[in-house]
Amino acid sequence: MKKIILAEIFLISLFNLFPVFVSPVSAQGKTEIDFFYSQTCPHCKEEKEFLKNLKEQYPEIEIKEYEVIYNAENQKILRDFFEKYKVPETEQGWVPVTFTSTKYFIGFNQQIGAEIESCLNQCLAGEKTTAPQKIKIPLIGSVDISKMSLPVLTLVIGILDGFNPCAMWILVILISLLLSLKSRKKIALVGGTFIFAEGLLYFLFMTAWLNVFLAVKYGLLTRILIGVFGIVFGIWRFRDFLTWKPGVCKVIDHSESQVKLVDKMKKVLESTTVPATVLGVIALAFGVNLIEFVCSAGFPVIYTKILALQNITGIQYYLYLLGYNLLYMLDDFIVFSVAFFTFNRFNFSDKYNRYSTLVAGILIFILGILMIFKPQLLMFAQ
Repeated sequence: MKKIILAEIFLISLFNLFPVFVSPVSAQGKTEIDFFYSQTCPHCKEEKEFLKNLKEQYPEIEIKEYEVIYNAENQKILRDFFEKYKVPETEQGWVPVTFTSTKYFIGFNQQIGAEIESCLNQCLAGEKTTAPQKIKIPLIGSVDISKMSLPVLTLVIGILDGFNPCAMWILVILISLLLSLKSRKKIALVGGTFIFAEGLLYFLFMTAWLNVFLAVKYGLLTRILIGVFGIVFGIWRFRDFLTWKPGVCKVIDHSESQVKLVDKMKKVLESTTVPATVLGVIALAFGVNLIEFVCSAGFPVIYTKILALQNITGIQYYLYLLGYNLLYMLDDFIVFSVAFFTFNRFNFSDKYNRYSTLVAGILIFILGILMIFKPQLLMFAQ
């Protein structure tokens, strides 16, 4: 009965979210894109299709089209734009030409398309900060998204992602085996190597996702699919909250699998040489991470897609990923530090882990909805 009541509360809360996400944009004026083209230009046709998809993705923009080969009035309007934007004469006379509120673009290809959308994101983010954008989060209440920044979102998602039952269960077992050795040197070598290797592989996973999303960042279909993935993953995490089993990873829930994994850990610790121990721990960390990613793929996929939407430099992308991964590893650092300095095992309470799963499920569900219906709320001014 308790589970049914919780499920009903969750579903009612989710339905209450939709009026916020799908409501029309408030009348603040639309961001304009002025597009000058020729009917016989193949690149103009490509950009027309791109702008059509862009309009579907961002319904709050207004696209004005001007044919400039056969329309003298539109030619005059184009000259006025050239003068207003101080376009050099050497760049005039080509089509297509696109003007946003801050920049102009001459010609069209995939790279220019990405730059147009990036510029549009920046314009929308600037407008977004002028007015509150509130959403209702179950159990938390009303939250003003316009006051949230990318660093804050990174902090929240990174820490929540770290409370993963698979990673925590495996690290605690490994630490327990190490404590029996009563050797800080062994704890530092094995525990430190395991955490470093685990964090490195997670960083490489997220870097791969980010580069994929940057390559296709203005694809409407990709954004919708990621949003649907977030919704499904959020519901799955909520189901985990309802069917919670203390300290058990859902992916390796079979007792035989757990026994085999513990046996592998023991064999690694039995190695007498440092190189063999280090290589064994790295192999164990990589294998565990591949399993663990099934449990925790939701947050890194959603986060890297959000990161790809931002108008930031290349190095900033990777600094955010690095910060995210350090936050993701924070709980592991705590468990490891307690074991190293006190020779005692530390673990977060099962109740804490369970309710962090609930919060994570709600948050990732909301991010999935935003990704589909209100992506501009996930584009932060820098």
